[in-house]
Amino acid sequence: MPSFIAACIQLRSGKTPSENADVAEGLIRAAAKDGAQYIQTPEMSNVLVRSREELMERISEPCDDPFLAMARSLAAELGVCLHIGSLAVLAGNGKVANRAFLIGPDGEILASYDKIHMFDVDLPNGESWRESATYEPGRQSVVVDLPFARVGMAICYDIRFPAIFRTQARAGAQILTGPAAFTRQTGEAHWHVLQRARAIENGAFVISAAQGGIHEDGRETYGHSLIVDPWGTVIAEVNNDAPGHALARIDTDEVVKARQRIPAIANERDFTCEVAQELKGETA
Repeated sequence: MPSFIAACIQLRSGKTPSENADVAEGLIRAAAKDGAQYIQTPEMSNVLVRSREELMERISEPCDDPFLAMARSLAAELGVCLHIGSLAVLAGNGKVANRAFLIGPDGEILASYDKIHMFDVDLPNGESWRESATYEPGRQSVVVDLPFARVGMAICYDIRFPAIFRTQARAGAQILTGPAAFTRQTGEAHWHVLQRARAIENGAFVISAAQGGIHEDGRETYGHSLIVDPWGTVIAEVNNDAPGHALARIDTDEVVKARQRIPAIANERDFTCEVAQELKGETA
């Protein structure tokens, strides 16, 4: 099945997982009604809470998370592949996992992925983030076979680390993903170009659902959920920061065509890097 309809769900998650699940359910149902067979939600779909103490009070292990329970039931009811961009869940060691789940049309979890790269940054506008203080980073990239495509899983800040996506493309991934909660500042500067770059350099579709707007915990995220084709063209976008969804038809034959036109993966060569030392003495 080389052709299917994919959807990005854009959310503005608050502090209460059950309330966020209710909002997401309505948007997922709307996307499925519009024909989507693969539906993706953003990073931290179940909860956005800046305070570590408050976060720990509101989250649970995956088996008890109301958002994941809703997603599994809904995927089975609608007969869709549901990619939960990520949930904050207890990792069992005093830390939290930022974990994505890919759920099959029977409601079973096909794969999960823990975000590898932690957003530990100080931004020019004064925002400071230290994800590593709360979250346990993952150590393994994940690629999943769905009935209609091979999908690589990644989360938000991972989009700035091209090696993950190249590794997934080498493994045959036709769809790359970057569900996110990008800050407004970094989103305005880099969101579109990063998504398009990962698509172009790998000759793959990139699907990235996003959080958008001013959240209950005071943070502001950029929105603009995107689907980019293998030639780098944005083919679907929620062109604002409000909750909603965007759809596009995905034809995996376009991946084959893009990689034939620009065979960057096939043309890769091993190389070493040398730091040239300052020459000593006189030069010729």
